[in-house]
Amino acid sequence: MPHLPLLLLATTLLTGSAGAQSLRPKAREQVAPPTRKEKFRLYLLVGQSNMAGRGIVQPQDTIPNRHVLRLNAAGQWEVAQDPIHFDKSVAGVGPGLTFGRTLSEQDTSLVIGLIPCAVGGSAIRYWQPGAFYPPTKTNPYDDAIRRAKTAMQNGTLAGVIWHQGESDSNPAGSTAYGPSLTALIARFRQDLQAPDVPFLAGQLPEFQLLKLDSAGRPHTNEAAQRINATVAALQKTVPRYAYVTAEGTTHIGDYTHFNTASARLMGQRYAVAMLRLQKASKSIRK
Repeated sequence: MPHLPLLLLATTLLTGSAGAQSLRPKAREQVAPPTRKEKFRLYLLVGQSNMAGRGIVQPQDTIPNRHVLRLNAAGQWEVAQDPIHFDKSVAGVGPGLTFGRTLSEQDTSLVIGLIPCAVGGSAIRYWQPGAFYPPTKTNPYDDAIRRAKTAMQNGTLAGVIWHQGESDSNPAGSTAYGPSLTALIARFRQDLQAPDVPFLAGQLPEFQLLKLDSAGRPHTNEAAQRINATVAALQKTVPRYAYVTAEGTTHIGDYTHFNTASARLMGQRYAVAMLRLQKASKSIRK
C-alpha cells in the first residue's frame, strides 16, 4: 500500500464526551472509487445515535486504510476514518469503521464503501418517505436513499445494517416496531432496486433494558425488551435478514451510548453476521 500524504496523519486534539480527549482527523483524503463496480462493495449504515457513534475517537480509529472508503456529507469518496458519521457534532466512534475493516480483511481484492446515514435520536417513524426530523433538520429516509443511489453509481450494494430502537422504547413504539421495521426493510429494498440485499438489525444493549423510577431504583424496561424480542423474531418472517446481539457491551457513562470498545465490538459482530448472511443467501447483485 502506498504511503499516504503526511497531511492525512495530522490530527487535532479535541475534548470528547465525559471529559475525555478525542483524536479526530484534521484532514481527510478524497479518492477515486474502484473502476469495477463489482469490486466496490457498498454498505448502508442507518439507524440512530448508536449506529452514528458516540464513542471517543482514539488513534487507532484514524489510521487510514485504502480498502475502506466512506461517502462524505458532500457525496465524495474518502479514505474512511472515524468519525464516519456527521449527523451531529458529537459523532464519534460507532460500529461502521470496524465493520468495514473486518470485511476488508476477508478479501483484499475488494474495496468496502461505507454510506453513513444514521441520525441520532430519530425514531423509526422518521424513516419513511417525506418524514422530516426537526432536531437535525434532515429527512433521514430520503437522505439515505439519495446517498445510497449516489454511491451505487460506483459500486454494488452488498448490505444494510440498522441499529435503532432507543427512541421507540415506549409502549406504543415497541408494540408497532415489528410491522414498522418489516415495512422499512421492504421499502429500502424496493426503492434501491435491491430486493435480495442482506439486512442486519442490532439489538438494544443490556444497559438500556433497565430504567430508573422516581426514587432512582432500577426496574425492567419492558418496551426495550419487546423491541429486542421483535428484532430477533423477524428472522422467521423476513428473508435475508439477521440480528446482532449487543450482549456484553458497555456505555460511555450515560446508560445510552456504546463506549468506544463496545462500538468496535458491535462492528465486528455486524461483519461476521453479514458474511454469514451473504454466504447463506448468495444475494449480492453484480
